Amino acid sequence: MPKIKSHKGTQKVLNVRDGGSIKIGHPGTRHNTGKKNAASNRCGRKASQLNKADANRLKKVQF
Repeated sequence: MPKIKSHKGTQKVLNVRDGGSIKIGHPGTRHNTGKKNAASNRCGRKASQLNKADANRLKKVQF
């Protein structure tokens, strides 16, 4: 059997923390931030935790 390749798109977006929870960034923070207000830009810098339903769905994907 060949090795399972890791999913590169998922690997660039998600990080697994030490406790097993999955860290993900907020959407809408990559470009066009000049027209958004400062509070939403500040909140976008903080990491978010992936919810349990999506984490269970992504257990099948190698990242």
